[in-house]
Amino acid sequence: MGDPHKSKDTDNARRDLQNLGIRSELHLYEDGNRLMKPAAEYTFSEANRRKFCRFVRSVKFPDGFASNLSKNVAQNDSRIVGLKSHDCHVIMQRLLPVGCRSLVNKTISSTIIELCTFFNQLCARIVNVTDMVKAQDQLVIILCKLERIFPPAFFDIMIHLVLHLPEEAILGGPVYMRWMYPFERYLKRLKDYVRNAAKPEGSISEGYVVDEALTFCSRYFDDIETRFNRPDRNDDGIHRTRRLFVFESQCKPMGKQSQVYVEKNVRDRAEFYILNNSPEIETYLNQHKQELQLRACLNPDEAHRNEFADWFFEKIYAMNRVHAPEVTHELLSLASKSNIVVSSYPACIVNGVRFVTHARDVRLKTQNSGVSVPGTENEIFYGQLQEILEFSYLNDFSVVLFKCKWFRCDSRRMVTENNITSINITSESYKDDQFILASQAQQVFYVEDPSRGPNWRVVQHVNHRSIWDITEDGMSDIDLLQDNSSSNFTLFIDLGNLPQINLQRNDGDVIPIVQPFTTVSQHVNETASFLNDDDEEDVSEEDDETVEESADEETDEGNDVVDTEEDDDDHSYRTNDSD
Repeated sequence: MGDPHKSKDTDNARRDLQNLGIRSELHLYEDGNRLMKPAAEYTFSEANRRKFCRFVRSVKFPDGFASNLSKNVAQNDSRIVGLKSHDCHVIMQRLLPVGCRSLVNKTISSTIIELCTFFNQLCARIVNVTDMVKAQDQLVIILCKLERIFPPAFFDIMIHLVLHLPEEAILGGPVYMRWMYPFERYLKRLKDYVRNAAKPEGSISEGYVVDEALTFCSRYFDDIETRFNRPDRNDDGIHRTRRLFVFESQCKPMGKQSQVYVEKNVRDRAEFYILNNSPEIETYLNQHKQELQLRACLNPDEAHRNEFADWFFEKIYAMNRVHAPEVTHELLSLASKSNIVVSSYPACIVNGVRFVTHARDVRLKTQNSGVSVPGTENEIFYGQLQEILEFSYLNDFSVVLFKCKWFRCDSRRMVTENNITSINITSESYKDDQFILASQAQQVFYVEDPSRGPNWRVVQHVNHRSIWDITEDGMSDIDLLQDNSSSNFTLFIDLGNLPQINLQRNDGDVIPIVQPFTTVSQHVNETASFLNDDDEEDVSEEDDETVEESADEETDEGNDVVDTEEDDDDHSYRTNDSD
């Protein structure tokens, strides 16, 4: 980002390059009476920095995923300020790999993406030991590639720490069980207890005692809402257990309910989808297909789709007249077809996940309209939620369906590169098969892809902190995780023909250094004597005999100098007090 207060690409870092005799294109040079610093390829130009800021401003996350990062972007789109630790976590794993692809050199961006991919693996809910063992070897190569890009001043102890993270994950387990977010939130809570800035410890102690007393009392209140019995923000309530799978597709509706009349062809497609996704009636589905084969239909699939609902209705009612034991109230209601009036909602909560229709989602600061569903051949379909429809059946049974706009997922319109999946949202497919059960939907969100154009979006998968394969007590306090398994990301390092990188930008941008010009040799001399600057004044006042004293006496003089400095500090402190 080129922030002069945070960047390690400083003037001294450039002088280090000149002292080491490497990367001559980045050396400082004299332009008249000014010292100029060439712009490096690993930094954003002014235009690219604004593009990245606008990209961050345009991102909308699902409900409860992260904070609103658009508030951290300056009004003139020049910098990003006020980020917290979790914001940096989200930017590094989600936004930086996508945003940097079109703004810096491909070699540089691919190396950054590889490092971000490792952190995606590390922070996954399920960490595979095999993935960590491979990552431990590949991280060495990634850091070597980074050393070919960034100046030596960039590599401090924190960069070296990355090498030990895989081994730490192998020994300690998944990172989400050990990271600092819960402690940081609790420290913020203790900080809020402070009412008297002069007595912070006492304020924290009193606030903690009051909180403990209220916590103790609230455990005895059953008819009053407390933080122990308060439902979650996205709690969808308690549903009655159903025997049929499709009747389990329920939701907690949100917003204004509206009654709509669905066209007959649309309702027929929706009802067939409900019947075709009912595993309890698979026997009847196969029986009808066999009858169609005996009839030698020209298009048995289309005939099955058009005729099965009526055939199933007659079949179940014929069995009900003879009091067949397998005909239950749910099966009879399913065969009786749905009501012609359908309930529609703008938003709902399904299994603890909030979904919002796209028409309403565009007016919100969050994005909850992205959906995905797995296919029968391990493929994944992506789309946007258009309508939330509840089809009512006899005996107070109902099924909630999502009507979605599905994007075309062929090789031309969906591209996966470096674990980043981009999809073209202008092409639509499956216009005659738009429905899915609400319980089948998985939430995703889409991020603009600056490298491919305005019609492309990057798919980001979501795993919410309250959804687990096996529910255990205490899991609700864990932060939202970035992915379900470390094996979902392939960390592949390409070592084939590493090109020689020209680290100077071609836009001709240079940065003038606001200081008098000094040559590198002069700077080296100043640096060599820097450690003795504190002794300069005292040594200059001594004669030649004092300089030639023994090492013990020189040590004593050094101690005297330190004492003198402490006395000077005390004197200046007293002077300020008197002022």
